Amino acid sequence: MQEMLKLQKKIIPELVDLLEKRYNVLRTIYYNEPIGRRTLAGYLNLSERIVRTEISFLNDQGLIAISSPGMSVTDEGREVLEKLKGYIHEIKGLSEVEEIIKEFLNLKNVIVVSGDVEEDPSIMKEIGKAAANFAKSHIHSGDIIAVTGGSTVKSVIDNFPKVNSIKDVLVVPARGGMGKKVETQANTLSAKLAEKLNGTYKMLHVPENLSDEILETLVQQKEIQEIIECIHKANILIYGIGRAQQMGMKRGLSQKQLQQLNELGAVGEAFGCYFDKDSNVVWITPTLGININDINNLNLHIAVAAGKNKVEAILSTKFGNKNGVLVTDEGAALRLVEHIKQNNS
Repeated sequence: MQEMLKLQKKIIPELVDLLEKRYNVLRTIYYNEPIGRRTLAGYLNLSERIVRTEISFLNDQGLIAISSPGMSVTDEGREVLEKLKGYIHEIKGLSEVEEIIKEFLNLKNVIVVSGDVEEDPSIMKEIGKAAANFAKSHIHSGDIIAVTGGSTVKSVIDNFPKVNSIKDVLVVPARGGMGKKVETQANTLSAKLAEKLNGTYKMLHVPENLSDEILETLVQQKEIQEIIECIHKANILIYGIGRAQQMGMKRGLSQKQLQQLNELGAVGEAFGCYFDKDSNVVWITPTLGININDINNLNLHIAVAAGKNKVEAILSTKFGNKNGVLVTDEGAALRLVEHIKQNNS
C-alpha cells in the first residue's frame, strides 16, 4: 500500500491534495454540525468561494445535508469518513512519524491524528475519539482507571463509546480538584466515564494546593483513606500534559512559586508534577492522588496532548515511559520529529 501511495503522490499529486482537502471539509462539518458556510470557512482557513465549491460537491454526492440550521454529515458521509481515516493517515506518512516518536521516547505506543489543532480546534474531538478507542480496547473487567481533569481529558471521556462487555470497573479521580469549571473536574469526568463503562466511581473532594498540614489531617479520615487506597491501586491512567507556567497558574501557584518554577527550568506538567527539559521532576504539587512514584506501577498510562506549543512539555514528561502511550495531533508530531532529527544529528 505504501508503494502505491508513493506512486500516486508522484504521478497525480493534485488528486491526493484534493482528497485530503475534501476529507478535512467533511470531517470539520461532522465535528461541528450543524455549521454554516462562513463558520466552516473560518475553521478551515479557506475562502468562502472554495468552501462553496466543496460543499456543492459533497452535497451532490449525498455526503452532507444542508438545512436552515446549517450543514450536517449524512450516514453515508460518516461511513466515508471512517473508511478514509486510515488512508489519509498513510498518505501523510503518519505511521512512520508514530514509529519515530515511539522509538525516540521509548513508549508503548504513539497515535497521531491527522491535522493541526492550532489551525482547526475541532480536531481535538478526533484526538479524544482516538484516545478513547485505544483506551477502550485495553480496559478489562476489574480494572481501576484513574483520570485527571481538564478540557483535553474531557474530550476523551465525551468521545468514549458505551461499553457493556466488561464488569466491575472502578473509575477514580487521579488527583484533587483544580480550576472552577465543574464539567472539567476529575470527579465529574470519573463519574461520566464510569457510566459509559457500566462501572462504579469514587470521588475525592479535596482541592489541590493545600498545605502539608491540612493534607495530613485529611488523610486521617477513613473515607478519604479508602479513596486514596483505590487511587494508588489504579492500573490505567488517562491524563493531559500542559506547559509548566500555564499549568502553574491554573493550579493557583503564587507569583513567587511561578518564578521558582521558571528558575528550576520547568517546561512541562503532568499529574501535578513539573518536569525540566531533561525529564527530571523539579516540583510536585502537594496532593493526595497519583504522583510520579505511582507511574511505574501502572500497566498503562495514556497521555493526550495536542498543539505545536506542547512539544517541549511532551518531550519533558513522556521520555522513557515503557508503559506510556501518547495521543497527539499531526502538528505537534511533525514538530516532535523535527526535534528528534536535530537531536540525532
